[in-house]
Amino acid sequence: FNGMAKSRHVMFSWHRDDIECRLGLRGGRYTRVNILLWLFVAAILTIATYGVMSFFPNHRLVQMFTQRGPCQYVTLLFSFWCLLILFAKHTKTRLQRRTLNMQDLVPYQADFVLSPATVVDVLARLRQECDDPSRFILFNRIETALCNLKNMGRIGDVDDVLQSQASNDGDVMESSYSILKGLIWAIPVLGFIGTVQGLSFAIGSFGQVLSSGADISQLTPALQNVTSGLATA
Repeated sequence: FNGMAKSRHVMFSWHRDDIECRLGLRGGRYTRVNILLWLFVAAILTIATYGVMSFFPNHRLVQMFTQRGPCQYVTLLFSFWCLLILFAKHTKTRLQRRTLNMQDLVPYQADFVLSPATVVDVLARLRQECDDPSRFILFNRIETALCNLKNMGRIGDVDDVLQSQASNDGDVMESSYSILKGLIWAIPVLGFIGTVQGLSFAIGSFGQVLSSGADISQLTPALQNVTSGLATA
């Protein structure tokens, strides 16, 4: 509570502005998202969607989602999950972009020189304007480089630290899309599974019709199972 009260007085507040922190959770670093949170929300949206569909059972579009096997349910869940992850990442990216507009972190004086002696003032200014610099890509990179300059005292190492931190940040950002890439790969696979399942059911039913040896009048009702399997496919 004290941390959130303090965050109201800073320009950049992770605890105040991050979408997951607003929900009372610990927000993922940078643009990482809480996977389980958005899976839970996706499940609620999926249930609500099928609840609305139950009022229109004879509509063709509703039947595509309810009478084509179990893969449709999982596909809709995964689709909502993907969209929610992208929405959360979009809000987090907008928050990160705001840091690029901060213009008075370093003094404007013409005689200002960044050195181990003056770096303390810059760090103090950074921590005054941001409640948790480690949560912001730009601020974390600046803080890491300046702390290295403060401790080591070599201005030449700042560029190397920035390059190394940029590489690490890139890896963190790339890995945050792993679950999203997996879901995008899984959705077409589910469609393929549904197709194979429907064709297998249709072929099996057609084989039973042929083996029954009944006349045409008895075969007609049996062919309905074949057509339902093709509809699933």
